[in-house]
Amino acid sequence: MRIVVLVKPVPDTASGGERLRPADWRLDRTAVPAVVNANDEYALEAALKLTETHGGEVVLVSMAGPEAPDTMRKALAMGAASGTLLTDDALGGSDTLSTARVLAGLLKDMEYDLVLAGADTSDGGAGVVPAGVATLLGLPYLSYAAKIEPDPAAGTVRVNRISPTGYEVLEAPMPALVVATQALGEPRYPSLKGIMAARSKTLETKPLGDVSVGDEPVGGAAAT
Repeated sequence: MRIVVLVKPVPDTASGGERLRPADWRLDRTAVPAVVNANDEYALEAALKLTETHGGEVVLVSMAGPEAPDTMRKALAMGAASGTLLTDDALGGSDTLSTARVLAGLLKDMEYDLVLAGADTSDGGAGVVPAGVATLLGLPYLSYAAKIEPDPAAGTVRVNRISPTGYEVLEAPMPALVVATQALGEPRYPSLKGIMAARSKTLETKPLGDVSVGDEPVGGAAAT
């Protein structure tokens, strides 16, 4: 199986140095260290467990600023095989729709069985980007997963989805996009071996011009 995990570097709120830029009132992402978004770590842990059971590899995809490579190396140290980072000054201040369009454009040229994402991000909290990506790519969208059971032979995935009354069991053809929850298990800590190995793993960096996003505007200029 090949599983893509969407990861986002976010400001480390524990540092206490968050601030806005006076010029445009956007979050100053250079003011504090970046960390992997906590909910994305749950998605990554779920993906790693699935490949340990079924074989295959986990690859990372991210759209972020220049602070991202060091943060993504931590995710690689957890066990992901490689990563692709889309970073471009034109994407600063992107809203959720622009982010979904760019990530979908990047995924369009990749092969995968599943895409996993966290429920939301600590710097935004909207939680709608995964649904947007799935819609743009025409993928089945399975949210709030407490259990993920792919069947590679049948080409399907079954998910226990958290609902107000308990769980709903959903099944869909692969490839599909699944939103992970904390119920899937605590993220592992990178081992020393994993940290050392992450230094030599492929982390490809792409500019916006390398991604097909269609005719719709993206980035801060298109934000609403």
